[in-house]
Amino acid sequence: MQKGKLFLIPISLGDDSNHTLPQYVIDQIHALDTFIVERTRTARRFISSTKPSKNIQDLIFHELDKRDPRNGIKEFMKDIHQGKNIGLMSEAGCPGIADPGAFIVEYAHENNIDVVPMVGPSSILLALIASGMNGQNFSFNGYLPVKTPDRIKALKRLEQISAKNRSTQIFMETPYRNMSMIKDVLTHLSPQTKFCIAADITLDTEYIKTLSVSDWKKENLEDLHKRPAVFVIQSR
Repeated sequence: MQKGKLFLIPISLGDDSNHTLPQYVIDQIHALDTFIVERTRTARRFISSTKPSKNIQDLIFHELDKRDPRNGIKEFMKDIHQGKNIGLMSEAGCPGIADPGAFIVEYAHENNIDVVPMVGPSSILLALIASGMNGQNFSFNGYLPVKTPDRIKALKRLEQISAKNRSTQIFMETPYRNMSMIKDVLTHLSPQTKFCIAADITLDTEYIKTLSVSDWKKENLEDLHKRPAVFVIQSR
């Protein structure tokens, strides 16, 4: 029997931004009835916002284990071996990027299952291209340490790597710690280092700005508390 395919379904980066998704993505969502997701509630709400013809209650959702995303993968993918297509969905943006869904994709490749990536918004790439920094050599570093001394040490290390390799360094923070992250960047990095703040990307409240650390210190900082943001630095 021919195996089904694993569709990597991008979702919008926030409410009222489904216009950022190509129509073929919406069509594929409506063609599927089984999804692997981080949170069922979020996935249901998003799919409902695309106005499917199917009853949302009839859809099947497999929720990834937060502690061990590998747990349950074989069970989740059982139907795909029987020829059924399945969609993998992130909480926001593209699955597999800063997302535990990468383990599902890994399993698909190991079991000769076709993987179909679909076009959609990635806050990481959108922040990079909007920053004006080096798009030829860049790294995404995920979330930096929570404790302030460790976070400062990580920021300085990224700045050193950027200077040595002439590379752009991208990282994220939990939204309620955004202002603490910004304070550490402006306090501890070189005045000449370029720093981009990209918040609420693709939303009506979008805020994207790149300045040197010294110039940021002259700005009236916008309150980004609890607003999804991506941060980008490049040392000069």
